[in-house]
Amino acid sequence: MTAIPAAEAHLVLSSSAAYEDALDRLRAASGAYYAGENSPLDDASYDALRLAVLAWEAAHPDEAPGSPTGLVADGAAPAGDVAHTTRLLSLDNVFGPEQLVAWDASLQRRLGRPVEGGFAVEPKLDGAAVAARYRDGQLVQVVTRGDGTHGEDVSHVVGSVVGLPERLAEPVTFEVRGEVLFTQEQFETAQRVRVAHGGAPFANPRNAVAGTLRAKDRPYRLEMAFWAYGAVDLDGGSFLPVGATHAETLAAVAAAGVRTTADTPAGLHVVATIAEAQARVDAIAALRAGLPFGIDGVVVKADSAAEQAEAGLGSRFPYWAIAYKLSAVERQTVLRDVVWEVGRTGVLAPTAVLDPVEIDGSTVSRATLHNPADIARRDLHLGDTVTVYKAGDIIPRVQAPVAELRPEDAVPVPLPAACPNCGGDIDKSQERWRCAKGAGCALAPLIEYAAGRDVLDVDGLGRTYVKALIDAGLVTDVADLFTLTEEQLSAASGSARRGAKLAEQFELARSRPLSRVFCALGIRGTGRRMSRRLAAHFGTMEAIRAASAEDLLAVEGIGPEKAPVVVAELAALAPVVDKLIAAGVNMTEPQQPGRPAGAADTAEADADGSAPAAAGPLAGRTVVVTGKMTGRLDGFGRSQMNELIERAGGRAGSGVNGRTSYLVAAPSPTGRPSSKAVTAEKLGVEVLTPEAFADLVADYLP
Repeated sequence: MTAIPAAEAHLVLSSSAAYEDALDRLRAASGAYYAGENSPLDDASYDALRLAVLAWEAAHPDEAPGSPTGLVADGAAPAGDVAHTTRLLSLDNVFGPEQLVAWDASLQRRLGRPVEGGFAVEPKLDGAAVAARYRDGQLVQVVTRGDGTHGEDVSHVVGSVVGLPERLAEPVTFEVRGEVLFTQEQFETAQRVRVAHGGAPFANPRNAVAGTLRAKDRPYRLEMAFWAYGAVDLDGGSFLPVGATHAETLAAVAAAGVRTTADTPAGLHVVATIAEAQARVDAIAALRAGLPFGIDGVVVKADSAAEQAEAGLGSRFPYWAIAYKLSAVERQTVLRDVVWEVGRTGVLAPTAVLDPVEIDGSTVSRATLHNPADIARRDLHLGDTVTVYKAGDIIPRVQAPVAELRPEDAVPVPLPAACPNCGGDIDKSQERWRCAKGAGCALAPLIEYAAGRDVLDVDGLGRTYVKALIDAGLVTDVADLFTLTEEQLSAASGSARRGAKLAEQFELARSRPLSRVFCALGIRGTGRRMSRRLAAHFGTMEAIRAASAEDLLAVEGIGPEKAPVVVAELAALAPVVDKLIAAGVNMTEPQQPGRPAGAADTAEADADGSAPAAAGPLAGRTVVVTGKMTGRLDGFGRSQMNELIERAGGRAGSGVNGRTSYLVAAPSPTGRPSSKAVTAEKLGVEVLTPEAFADLVADYLP
């Protein structure tokens, strides 16, 4: 199977036969989804095919009588035997600003005037629509969308859906409508549980929800999540305020104790104009990569109940609401190969080689796989059609195979029998396999890493020179770098001038702080951030070497599994550390203002269990950085900024949330706020320019 790339969104059907084939494919995809099976089409391919079908029908109305495209799920949804209180319809789609404006114009024509009550804008959650009925505060029934008039009773999921409580605080009666879905965390758990019970992996969270809702005989239960996007009165009751707007309706639902779209990080926003709605669509799209669940678009609807009633409903969707579809972040393509590389600590890292596919505006041909155990859990075969996920700057990852599309000649992904780098034995004692030689196998990547800008910062020591030094037998570990003569460096680089420059760089590297020297050792679990924490906590290499595994537990981020690994690997590197000391390399961390040199944190841990922050202007604060720094911070990379934050007593965060104290945001080249800036504004997090932040931490700048 070949997924239709986004560029083919304007696919044109050339004949009646092609039209009939396209209809069959649409019905098969919808039928598979509603049956809880993996769909043969990803969402982007489905949308492209459906647009082509609609275009054919518009051009050939006499050849499309009784077309199912006007029905919910193209007529493929099972009707079920439970009648809906009122019709539960799906939404029509637009794919860009011009189409959103055109939808607004059509809505104005139906109303005979511009929309007066404003527009409600909320995320389009990527799950399955349900109607949940509360009587006297008790959740008594959950019904799928079905064909819009009747759905299936799936009340067996009651008690396993977060956000849809079994009992409310007040004895109210009403029907809430919303989306059931898996958060990413819930989806990963569901995959593990399903595979452990002998089931095939789910292709993606959306199909997983559809199957889970309808499965009544599984020997296990999977936790799902719910957010409401509407409600109606039930049994002739009057739970909802008379004439309530969409926003007021959701506020009443939330007050009753049911979670709504307003409670998501993307929120619910009411705006006055379609231009403001477009701006809010852009803002929610910017948040997309950081959301804990999938969205495939943004919903824009008339907020006024009176205007909704006046605009009316079609057979498949309401005229007063539209789904603004975002670019696909999840596509299907074919897994052709898996290549294995050895990282700087000796870990064997697999990478999936894929048929190129466009995802979120870029062409993806490679994606992340975690480890051999994960490959086995996902039951990946070469030749499989696989679901690949990518959003924003997130590295593409393979979710799962679409087992129904597996070709007969597909074979399980071969796992290496020997180290792909040196041909030696593999340590398979953990899920992440390692070369038995550890970091010794991957000497070149380790040396390149150690010489990097954020570690020892040896400018000019590139891959070619590292290879020449290793091939000449001059470098067998990191410490050997500091014993190299100018003549040896000149020979390796092929230039006396470059050799002299490298010698100067190594002389500068001798004075780097302990945190960078420790990081250069390549000990598992001690990257740049953890090395800074260790160095700040103990102050000297001598103190770190003398620390026991129990002592290391006092350092934030080191748990009972990591601590003994650090102790053991540091002990094994004793000869290397001794050589570094003999070569005159610095083994202390610079003293922080207000703190004795070499002093370990002795205060009690914070209430959340983490280690106390050091003194400084950022003490007890979490700082997130985004964009290219300017002014006095010009040239500071992410690692250097994190180092500065921690040196000033703060904690460096990766994403903006309720615990973030400051966001340091450089001006955007496009003039549009970044997703982190949008989130910060929503949460009330203070945003600092690089210049303002530099003023705040001026005493800690290098």
